[in-house]
Amino acid sequence: MRRPVIAALVVVVGVLLLADFLVVNESLGEIAGLLVDAVILVAAGAALAGVASLAWRRGRDLWQRRGDPVGAIMVLTGIGAMLVAGLRPGAEGALDSAVSWLIGALLVPIAATLFGLLFVTTLSAARRSLASGNRDAILLVAAAMATLVLLLPLGGQVGTWLGEAAGWTLEVPVGAAFRGLLLGVAILTALFAARTLLGIGATDD
Repeated sequence: MRRPVIAALVVVVGVLLLADFLVVNESLGEIAGLLVDAVILVAAGAALAGVASLAWRRGRDLWQRRGDPVGAIMVLTGIGAMLVAGLRPGAEGALDSAVSWLIGALLVPIAATLFGLLFVTTLSAARRSLASGNRDAILLVAAAMATLVLLLPLGGQVGTWLGEAAGWTLEVPVGAAFRGLLLGVAILTALFAARTLLGIGATDD
């Protein structure tokens, strides 16, 4: 499939979803629902392909005795355990109790450990940023420290005030910046798609 066709499909799907969001119409809603279901199926297929590719690479590394054999064994064991728990006879898929136990007993603690290590490395990066004297880095560290203070688990009137300030910060300045980024990305995507459809290249500017 050529790039202009892909860009045209992206633009058409985006316009239909936006129209369904802005206009109340039953037929349009059904079309948008079908498109969303199709996108979910494509994403699920891509995820399955990614898992299969990862298992194939790790299995090949293990067979050819290259890379990290312990890591390859752990990856393959984890993939196999989740597949067996969710696809065994009588299982309920993602809602099965064995799958929930694997997620709660293994994945959540592993993710918490990784985030704990990330916190330590973030502190080290913040120290280096402050030592460099870069204005953007100092501003970023100051914003992070302000967010940390607002999210402190304090009780009483101080905790209430900090919670209200954190909610306002999230909804107003952070929300405005995030919405601005989304609008900017959407505009750039539409411009890129239009340039591709019209055959306008960088040399035509």
